[in-house]
Amino acid sequence: MKIGIVCYPTFGGSGVVATELGKALAKEGHQIHFITYSQPTRLDFFSENLFYHEVDIKSYPLFEHAPYELALASKMVNVVKYEHLDLLHVHYAIPHASAAYMAKQILKQEGIDIPVVTTLHGTDITLVGKDPSYEPVVTFSINQSDGVTAVSEDLKKATYEHFPVKNEIEVIPNFIDLDRFKKQKKEHFKRAICPNGEKLIVHTSNFRKVKRVEDVIMVFFELRKQIPVKLLLVGDGPERDRMERLCRDLGTCDDIRFLGKLEAVEEVLSVADLFIMPSEKESFGLAALEALACEVPILTSNAGGIPELNVNGVTGFVCNVGDVYGMTEKAKEILDDANLPRFKQHALQRAKEFDVTNILPKYVSFYEKTIERSKTLFLQNS
Repeated sequence: MKIGIVCYPTFGGSGVVATELGKALAKEGHQIHFITYSQPTRLDFFSENLFYHEVDIKSYPLFEHAPYELALASKMVNVVKYEHLDLLHVHYAIPHASAAYMAKQILKQEGIDIPVVTTLHGTDITLVGKDPSYEPVVTFSINQSDGVTAVSEDLKKATYEHFPVKNEIEVIPNFIDLDRFKKQKKEHFKRAICPNGEKLIVHTSNFRKVKRVEDVIMVFFELRKQIPVKLLLVGDGPERDRMERLCRDLGTCDDIRFLGKLEAVEEVLSVADLFIMPSEKESFGLAALEALACEVPILTSNAGGIPELNVNGVTGFVCNVGDVYGMTEKAKEILDDANLPRFKQHALQRAKEFDVTNILPKYVSFYEKTIERSKTLFLQNS
């Protein structure tokens, strides 16, 4: 198949999933065309089956904000026509699904049928999409898509609860490339960070309020009173300055390192003993899955789709959002030398269920069904 993938090219979960999906499809022989405003972060190797089409956003004095949706729709039309695509797969509803609908209507006038699959990732539904200024367009775009997927059962449920969506939504969970995300031999790194055998805790996020990084630091602060521990914080964002001030106020700066954005996060996860994700909203928890793949137990909140990934008492523990005391006690239980090997073993076993080789066929099958259904409808209406 020739597939166009539309996504955000940043470190965010939807962009990462879209890029990794495209790369995996390319390895299987499908021709993949990425359409976005800059090269995706994870599009980091050459392949004869991978192509990148940059959306040119021109600035005009008339517009206060550049009309990205129009430029994106026009680029989709051109790529579909000249690359003879079989399907467009847009990730994150806003503005990709509405731009795809516009492109589809333009192409229809030229006798070209292009099926559109929309994948919902989380905040496009639970946060941005619920804004009254976007809701009608989001609802319309989802209903007009030829196929719709969501990354968790919780996100599917939330979509139906908050939007008058009539389209059927198929759940296809996020996935992991176990050839990349696996425990590496980095003992020298661990000794440098934890010279006295301390247990190492890791958190990765974009440091927005919804990620509750403060809870990570407070759990660490309470745990540090009981056992020797160190903390690595990976990522960057609006809350970072406040978190750094909090560390200074708590007197924990010597035991906490802010590493900023890292591409090779698997190297850090390879030396971790525990991963904490206390988010108040999380549609799936891709960062937690990456930790599991590196044999790291996870301590999470019960928000969104996280409990669908984290098996309570097996791969780690699930606690109520904001329950710092409960998380501290569970972290101590996981890090106990009598328990840690078991949790690490179960972490890897769980991650294997989400290996890309298990999830990729679900997308391919969904594409094939969507293309066939779209062809039938197009012929009926011609």
